[in-house]
Amino acid sequence: MDTLRWSAPPLPALGGRSRTPQISNLGAMRAHHLRGNIAVNVSLKSSSNTDNVDAEVKDQKSETYSNDMTKAMGAVLTYRHELGMNYNFIYPGLIVGSCLQTPLDVDKLRKIGVRTIFCLQQDPDLEYFGVDIGAIREYAIACGDIEHIRAEIRDFDAFDLRMRLPAVVSKLYKAIKRNRGVTYVHCTAGLGRAPGVALAYMFWIEGYKLNEGHQLLQSRRACFPKLDAIKNAAAKPLTGLSKSPVTLMWKDGGCSSVEISGLDIGWGQKIPLKFNKDQGVWILEKELPEGRYEYKYIVDGEWMCNEHELLTFPNSDGQVNNYVEIFNRNMSTEALNLTTHLRSKDADLTKDERQMIRELFEHYNN
Repeated sequence: MDTLRWSAPPLPALGGRSRTPQISNLGAMRAHHLRGNIAVNVSLKSSSNTDNVDAEVKDQKSETYSNDMTKAMGAVLTYRHELGMNYNFIYPGLIVGSCLQTPLDVDKLRKIGVRTIFCLQQDPDLEYFGVDIGAIREYAIACGDIEHIRAEIRDFDAFDLRMRLPAVVSKLYKAIKRNRGVTYVHCTAGLGRAPGVALAYMFWIEGYKLNEGHQLLQSRRACFPKLDAIKNAAAKPLTGLSKSPVTLMWKDGGCSSVEISGLDIGWGQKIPLKFNKDQGVWILEKELPEGRYEYKYIVDGEWMCNEHELLTFPNSDGQVNNYVEIFNRNMSTEALNLTTHLRSKDADLTKDERQMIRELFEHYNN
């Protein structure tokens, strides 16, 4: 493993003298937007009742979000937005946590030496919990000694994480070199996207073996980074990734609709299959980049596995999915061996491979 550099140097100001600005004239928080069908039957007759409604809505939002996250991530995960920002040091220079909620959270991070706030949220994530990202960024700029950066990744979407990781980690790498000090990486809950990006950075840049980094990360924070996404993404900057055709079929002419979820669209989306009358089967033909993809069929609204296609082992909750692995048969022997190693349980990179990644990241146009 390459030598780790954990020491935190003195913290020079980014834009002149450090200062704490007034926040009274910052933009007001955006209106809350409910996600899903949440009904609140309370009469707003007093400020006390209004407070109760707000608390109930926040609680319902957190519960809905936690349920969505558990279904999408394949592990029981809980996030309570109403309890405020939470985080953990992974090592002295790197923190993984949940989203900032108000400009005052910027000051909390400044007090523990944070120089870079690295936000992975998209606008719908912010709107769902009513977070005013504009006010937070405006306040960070006014402080002058901390930088707020956005590098968006879709929530609950392992494929988007995989495809975006090289560009996102490149942006993170440059920010850490530029700002030094402590870096705060966050998504909404700090349980999926943020630990995934942090682990990829530790693996590609800091010199950790993937399993060692994963163990350290989970010893500091209970989270669920998508290891397959990180393994597959590691091959992209080193070997490049081509696409190959794949055909998936459901043999049942008696049903009225068949869809697939997962693959490269994530678990929140569905692709309809076309029915072939001559063969009596439902068919999906698709091109996918190299890698491993999990998916499930939805037959007349019921989620099912195809027993005639590859199946995963049950996860911690007993869930089983179909999966497909895509390989480039025209890949050189060297590239194929590297890709196979990067997808193994003992995934690691040599010093030269990490240097190659750093050089590629220096030239990424973020």
